[in-house]
Amino acid sequence: MPCEGCMERDNKSTDPTMEFLLLGFSELLCLRVLLFLIFLIVHLVTLAGNVMIFIAVVMEPSRPPMLFFLCQLSVIELCYTLVIVPKALLSLIVVDGSTISFIGCAAQMHLFVALGGAECFLLVAMSYDRYVAICQPLHYVAVMSEGLCLRLAVACCLGGFAVALGLTVAVFRLPFCQSRRINHFFCDVPAVLHLACTRSYTPELPLLAACVLLLLLPFLLILTSYVCIAAALLRVTPSVGRCKAFSTCVSHLAITLLHYGCATFMYIRPKSSYSPAQDKMVSLVYTNITPLLYPFIYSLRNKEIRGVLRKMLKRKKTAQLN
Repeated sequence: MPCEGCMERDNKSTDPTMEFLLLGFSELLCLRVLLFLIFLIVHLVTLAGNVMIFIAVVMEPSRPPMLFFLCQLSVIELCYTLVIVPKALLSLIVVDGSTISFIGCAAQMHLFVALGGAECFLLVAMSYDRYVAICQPLHYVAVMSEGLCLRLAVACCLGGFAVALGLTVAVFRLPFCQSRRINHFFCDVPAVLHLACTRSYTPELPLLAACVLLLLLPFLLILTSYVCIAAALLRVTPSVGRCKAFSTCVSHLAITLLHYGCATFMYIRPKSSYSPAQDKMVSLVYTNITPLLYPFIYSLRNKEIRGVLRKMLKRKKTAQLN
């Protein structure tokens, strides 16, 4: 379908010197100050929580694979919020929305998709770690070696950045409408695609391919891991041992459901069902609330993280007393 108010293609619509206007929450003038304060507090708490997890894990001399992956997840979440939230805060200060260059919009979209994709792949690596720990406990140390964990971490990042690059190039090669007003607080893929002057669904094919690679395939791998875990746990006779083994998976399951639930709603649907107001609210949860919840989920539910945090606090108290 053609975009709103688009009667003809703009021959210079893909000129790298052009700019987009991010409308942000310009329709909520009376709530601007309140939203700015809420966003700022959530952003600062998210940064503090993820930095604390990162420092605690880095300071731990012996890092099991799950701690290594949680450390990488914290780094991804830190970068994730820094890519999106500062521009969102700026859009609340500027009354008529904030401008972003063609290159800046493409870079923001690429980093957003790349970091989100890296997190999808990382969740697969974490599910594999849980599978080996529960289904092959005697071989866990040999299989989940430091070298394998490092290779998995690098593969997650490279995979996310490669898919994001292909999607970003495909989106920004499209002709855009004369009106380049993005009804969003950042350059999200559906919001930018909505500006494309095209009557076909062809521009949605790169997004569909990215969803298959970043959402569907990783989710199927995670599901396969948990089917194997469930089958292994059913063979455990004492119910106490079964509950103890499953409790190590709870934090990973919670993060997976949050991440994939929001991402599936946002990206696996046709362009015709795009709703700016609805998308902004879901994106608000996806880019602000879930990164805030992650540190709480794996610090409260993960025994290893709790132990590392206690050690860090003890070291801090000892240093203060000395």
